[in-house]
Amino acid sequence: MEIDKLKPILEALFAASDKPLSVSQLFDLFVGDIEQPTKDEIRKAVLELVEKHRDGGFELKQVASGYRFQVRADFETWVVRLWEQKPPRYSRALMETLALIAYRQPITRGEIEDIRGVSVSSNIIKTLQERDWVKPLGHKEVPGRPTLYGTTRSFLDYFNLKSLNELPTLAEIRDLDQFNPEFSFEDKDEAAANQTDAPDLNA
Repeated sequence: MEIDKLKPILEALFAASDKPLSVSQLFDLFVGDIEQPTKDEIRKAVLELVEKHRDGGFELKQVASGYRFQVRADFETWVVRLWEQKPPRYSRALMETLALIAYRQPITRGEIEDIRGVSVSSNIIKTLQERDWVKPLGHKEVPGRPTLYGTTRSFLDYFNLKSLNELPTLAEIRDLDQFNPEFSFEDKDEAAANQTDAPDLNA
């Protein structure tokens, strides 16, 4: 298939999809077509679309799961005004836990508590798993066999990362707020209210 004919089809697919699409997934959508493109043709068309939308209001961004259309970060200030619903607010404790899992994985809840110096609320682990940012990777072969946690592809997608290698170094993160500036943190009273539950001894 000619690249110029393929590009608008791919644009339509990216615009209609609610999740990133990989080259392999795009290829499968053309199976059976008379003019079925090759993966190399799809890859070339995608890269040309990336370049086409490089300076626009939205971009074709590659993340861990594939490519997706998304609003450029430069315009986030105005776009969020479209929605009355406020963005989710996360406690600093939750973000510290997520950061430790991302940088130290695989890691157990006990190891997170040792580093932070405080117990980790079971609600925090539950929230991270419900967001599909964190998942169990197995069990550490020590007494009690505690669960080992690591990040997911959804975590990478959410933070616009292709791989964990793209995480900023710890030296570059002087303040947790820089982990992702779009986060709205709870105040201290709200954060404390969300961490009153007893530790989960089975974690």
